Amino acid sequence: MPSGHVSNWLVPEGLEGERLDIAAARITGLSRSRVEALIDRGAVAVNSQPAAKAQRMRSGDLLEMALDEVASTVSVVPGEVAGIEIVYDDADIVVVDKPAGVAAHPSLGWDGPNVVGHLAAAGFRISTSGAAERQGIVQRLDVGTSGLMVVAKSEIAYTVLKRAFRAREVAKTYQSLVQGHPDPFEGTIDAPIGRHPGADYKMAVVAGGRRAVTHYSTLEAFRWATLLRVGLETGRTHQIRVHMQAIKHPCVGDPTYGGDPVLAARLGLDRQWLHAVQLGFAHPTRNEPMNFTSTPSDDLEAALAQLRLSA
Repeated sequence: MPSGHVSNWLVPEGLEGERLDIAAARITGLSRSRVEALIDRGAVAVNSQPAAKAQRMRSGDLLEMALDEVASTVSVVPGEVAGIEIVYDDADIVVVDKPAGVAAHPSLGWDGPNVVGHLAAAGFRISTSGAAERQGIVQRLDVGTSGLMVVAKSEIAYTVLKRAFRAREVAKTYQSLVQGHPDPFEGTIDAPIGRHPGADYKMAVVAGGRRAVTHYSTLEAFRWATLLRVGLETGRTHQIRVHMQAIKHPCVGDPTYGGDPVLAARLGLDRQWLHAVQLGFAHPTRNEPMNFTSTPSDDLEAALAQLRLSA
């Protein structure tokens, strides 16, 4: 364990598989040689265990470092991102179809592609509400989750949409491929989510957590997996992934929450099979119903094709 003043970070999904020294340098803004010196002095730990600079990071690992200075500012760097599709655009909102491997916004440790940076590079002016790196963001999708998300362009849109998400007035529908066959094939998971009691770097169903409600129904069943339609009443961190693990049917391609890496490799997946297929809400200024749909991306469809061949 580090001694002295300790700073903590959760390792983001974008640094999954990176060496500790490289990941820590990107997260803190320190030089790699400075990070290596700290590791050699025993001033770095991962999940409260002694760290080795060559060890590989997992998404959600708790990085602990005893140091006297950390570059902690996050800024938006404009940069167009291949694969982001503009589904709808007006004076108040822009709806995008986000590919996997793209964050909603920049953060410490993630200098890869992000939706906010793409919109800035493409000339979109978005709301200035929210933290500097998250301006206009009223919802987020995990880096490894693809599909629809809305960004506020006007200040009133930001306020109204934030309120709508909190009031559960936004319809969010996903498709997810999960391991095995849920019983029943259609149901509701109403289980509170909070920090995992034995692993602070991820979430879990825990007593005293925040209420989380997930509805699911079966679209297609295969030999080893089931394709589900999933609707969310709430929007907790990693909600679908946590709830699917809780009923012992984790998302395929999601080792953080119990996914079998052998099955993922067999299906050619390097991320969780999870896609935001529908998004519905009242327009923030016109109050008209807005509904958008998205088709799962090529890697997800290819995995389904593999399963159908095995049926």
